[in-house]
Amino acid sequence: TTAEIAIGATLLPIFIGSLAAYAFAWLDFPGRDWLFILVIALLVVPLQMALIPIFSLYNRVGIYDTVIGLILFHTAFGLPFAIFLLRNFFIGIPKDLLESARIDGASEIYIFLRIILPLGLPAIASLAIFQFLWTWNDLLVALTLARSTQPITVAIFSQLRTFGSNIEIIAPATFVSLVIPLAVFFAFQRYFVQCLLAGSVK
Repeated sequence: TTAEIAIGATLLPIFIGSLAAYAFAWLDFPGRDWLFILVIALLVVPLQMALIPIFSLYNRVGIYDTVIGLILFHTAFGLPFAIFLLRNFFIGIPKDLLESARIDGASEIYIFLRIILPLGLPAIASLAIFQFLWTWNDLLVALTLARSTQPITVAIFSQLRTFGSNIEIIAPATFVSLVIPLAVFFAFQRYFVQCLLAGSVK
């Protein structure tokens, strides 16, 4: 369950955020700057203030205590940062590359898939690390919006309330909850460093 939530809540913001970031960076449409300001403003909205309204909404639509519900919540709160990070990286890609592709007859979808995404891989990998770690280590959202659908953090929290009798469960669960995020970080570490250094050397 934890892996489903973490992977789903990582891939969905990357997919939607990369499309939106490309639009904000390289497409000219009415209200673009104002919409991007709105995205930046959403970065400061605290997650806690949405828990009770989302809890009521999920009850009404029937997705409370489901993997889909948790993925959608993490996606909604991960998208502003995803769009902000990817847009700032995409806008640093040389404009001549895109203009040359358009002159050769390339469509916007082709440019996005064959130019923007490969060149933006360091930023996408960095976003994947941040989003995966945030979702994997989440406790508050899972406690509020789930009951039987328990990520590993909630399971460990539940066992800690009866500490002493379940130490044989807590120890391996804690080890797994630590090892997997570390493995993800080290797997994408090279791209993460590239993203941090992007633009520092001309």
